[in-house]
Amino acid sequence: MSLRLHILTMTLLAVISDAILIPFYPQFFSARYGLDDPVHAGAYVAAISVAVMATLPLWARVARRIEPLRLLVYTQCAAGCFSLLCDRAPDVPSFWLLSMLMFMCKSSYLLMYPYLMRLTPKDQHAATIGMLSVIVHFGAIFGAVVGGFVLQSWGPRAGIYAMAAGDFFQMAVCIHLIRSGKIVPVNGSADAAAPPTAQPRWDWRARLPVLRLALVMLMFDFSAYLIRPFFALYWQRASGNPSELLSGAAFAIPGAVALLALWLQARIRARGGKQPDHTLGNLLLGATGLLLQAAPEPLLIVLGRVLYGWSLFQIIVKLEVNLFRLSTPQRYAQDYSITNFFQNLGVLLSSFAAGAIVERYGLALPFMLAAGGFVLTALLDRCILRVPSASPGAEVPAHAG
Repeated sequence: MSLRLHILTMTLLAVISDAILIPFYPQFFSARYGLDDPVHAGAYVAAISVAVMATLPLWARVARRIEPLRLLVYTQCAAGCFSLLCDRAPDVPSFWLLSMLMFMCKSSYLLMYPYLMRLTPKDQHAATIGMLSVIVHFGAIFGAVVGGFVLQSWGPRAGIYAMAAGDFFQMAVCIHLIRSGKIVPVNGSADAAAPPTAQPRWDWRARLPVLRLALVMLMFDFSAYLIRPFFALYWQRASGNPSELLSGAAFAIPGAVALLALWLQARIRARGGKQPDHTLGNLLLGATGLLLQAAPEPLLIVLGRVLYGWSLFQIIVKLEVNLFRLSTPQRYAQDYSITNFFQNLGVLLSSFAAGAIVERYGLALPFMLAAGGFVLTALLDRCILRVPSASPGAEVPAHAG
């Protein structure tokens, strides 16, 4: 198995272990601690984003001196241990403390994204980003379905154990890669051949295109994740079926659509065709899907999830391709940590907003607000980035932004 395939497998397991409880935190806190406050569930998901925002730049800095795969051996081991300690948390405050420490350690696996992109030729970035996006969506599929099955069959403790298993598996893969000699150094000697250049520690002019892109990502992620914390509960009430397994399957529909989109793209490329790139159209399609989900009819929700999933996949790939067009291999980890900070800030704000909105106005309003956020994202894309929709097969210009 190649290094690339190992990294993709690790990413898949990391996403699955993260996604096991994400759709079910309201039910988790209710079953484990008897806490039914929707604001609390939203605040907890927001706190996860804060933990990632605070620690990923730190891991990116540490990774300049320690090879990322070696670093992950220790961080994922620590994440798994903290996850197991969460099972013994007697109350909500201690669970918060231990689980936040877990997510702070767990966030280091995000370094595998820029690490993989540094090993990938520029002309293969779009295909690799598409594959990674599908892995994230597939992880959401499997994680949500597994999470629903685990909670329904064995209760919240089993969900915690499943998350820990994912962390220890990543640690084992890293140890295997180190011992097998398959790792490709990206620090130290790998960059020694490059001529030294005197660059300021922080050049605002050089980073401005990435910061503009980060602002668009913030708005997009805020809108996309506004519906996430309470979707499982919304589906259960709209369908009249309390099954966690079924609600997990409904939650995972966008992931299945992403797999279909990747398959269609592969067929188009295999036939020598070009796939149109219409950012505005995809955002408006996603807004339509969100509005359909606001209707408490299961069939309309399913249709809305399909449209939303197609849009989500296309826009995520487009934004990530833009990032690696604007960055350089030496700055991949740092620039990725910048955009990831803004993305998590969007998730953070959406999680807080979702809890407050649901408490005051019910479960349907987040879908309508998210649709408006997609429209605003389209305006920002046009006014700030000014990246025109590429003609079929066209590359995103390196100076975009």
